Amino acid sequence: MMADFAAIDFETANGYRSSVCSVGVVIVRNGQVADRVHRLIRPEPNYYSWFTTGVHGMTYIDTVNEDLFPTVWAGIAPKIDGLPLVAHNSSFDESCLRAVHRVYCMDYPDYVFHCTCRASRKTFGKSLPNHQLHTVAAHCGFDLVNHHHALADAEACAWIAGKILFKDEGKQETE
Repeated sequence: MMADFAAIDFETANGYRSSVCSVGVVIVRNGQVADRVHRLIRPEPNYYSWFTTGVHGMTYIDTVNEDLFPTVWAGIAPKIDGLPLVAHNSSFDESCLRAVHRVYCMDYPDYVFHCTCRASRKTFGKSLPNHQLHTVAAHCGFDLVNHHHALADAEACAWIAGKILFKDEGKQETE
């Protein structure tokens, strides 16, 4: 059983993966939440599309005075050093992390990502109407109240990971 990991979620300001404007991280050690981090980030490029604002509700005003990604990440990276990262639809969050590292010419550590969405498809198959974060979270017993808030989504992801991704000997929970 993997008892140590970090669940991560990014929100973006526009269609560019590098435009991370919020990050939520839930650090799990010995199977228990050890730390939670939520930070707003001044995105690059620094504008918000109507679509992304419609998803998470953030606008230019919310992040115009926030730190840039390198400063924010300097506070997060040591906390997650050596931990596998977990995300729901990990291809999105991993691509955001890679893109923003590239924009700021930062060395990208070889983070290992696990995906709770793929795990849900494998575990629950067609028994769920879809494998969206809020659906899987509810099925696993987590009440995701503030969906598309990076920390709330990371908390839901950590819960799901504990229920279906990192279980003893691959046993799957049914309800």
